[in-house]
Amino acid sequence: MTNRITIADIARAAGVSPSTVSRALNHNPGIPENTRLMIERIARDLNYRLDVRARNFRLQRSQTVATLFPYQHASHRQIADPFYMEILAAITDELDQHGYDSLIARVHVENDDWCNRYVLDKRVDGILLIDRALDDIGIRRLHALGAKVVVWSAALDEPGYVSVGCDGTAGAADAVRHLLAVGRRRIGFIGGFEHMVETHFRQGGYRLALTEAGLPVDEQLIAFTDFTPEAGGQAAQRLLEQAPALDGLLVCSDYMAAGVMDVLRQGGRRVPDDVSVVGYDDVPLAAHYAPRLTTIHQPIHQGGRLMVQKLLALIDGEPVTSTVLPHQLIVRDSSVLANPSV
Repeated sequence: MTNRITIADIARAAGVSPSTVSRALNHNPGIPENTRLMIERIARDLNYRLDVRARNFRLQRSQTVATLFPYQHASHRQIADPFYMEILAAITDELDQHGYDSLIARVHVENDDWCNRYVLDKRVDGILLIDRALDDIGIRRLHALGAKVVVWSAALDEPGYVSVGCDGTAGAADAVRHLLAVGRRRIGFIGGFEHMVETHFRQGGYRLALTEAGLPVDEQLIAFTDFTPEAGGQAAQRLLEQAPALDGLLVCSDYMAAGVMDVLRQGGRRVPDDVSVVGYDDVPLAAHYAPRLTTIHQPIHQGGRLMVQKLLALIDGEPVTSTVLPHQLIVRDSSVLANPSV
């Protein structure tokens, strides 16, 4: 068996000390560039591979990040949800660029057992949470444990965690203003579970835009459910039964909106002629629905990569702040008549 090349072997070939080789390979700024380049060339020529296990043991790191998807009650929202898949793709691509692995799981927001599992057992170096609850015991426990955490979420005025995400209130308000602009007046809202942060802020934007327009907020036009097409469709059916004159809908995800539009068609309601529909997220499939879905675009890939960058900075002990990403209303066929009369 071929002996493994060590730092001492590189040091002998380069005529420098092993400590100089170690610092050069770790890009220590105290090593002159010509020396670093020479050492890197010799390391390549000798087919040197860093002993990752030894380095991680020395640094007390696992070189693994947990990407966790919190859920509430008996949620059936799976990781196969298109939004989840989009952000997960960005996260794993960025982690790969930095030599990190990703552990992926769903965790329940109504207990904090999972916090001990990931943090106290040192299974991961940091945690990425995709959404959170308003009163989230897991967030509090992670903070108490000193965990490195970045959350995909609208920003909350709450110490102890870093967030990346769009302003859900502003995005939902823009969606409702659009529905008002195309002549809709009986506008419904279908959200995910009420106490999840993303749903909370989007409901706030819905209420804000109606109030701005001088319209009452009718509680019969508001439904909360799971982030699945089936649940979205069932919620739409309930709203139609309670308010048959409904003529517009803001749906809290593009995935849910697919089920909503199916139910509208099955009930003889034309989209957008009878009911205009706006989704949220702008996942790639939204542009291929029939009709093509008007939606609020979130820069999902940018956000996923930024979450990783911020988490790795936290792991390295650097100061990190939250970021609010821009959103954009994308107008397609599901909300605007081809020949509008308004």
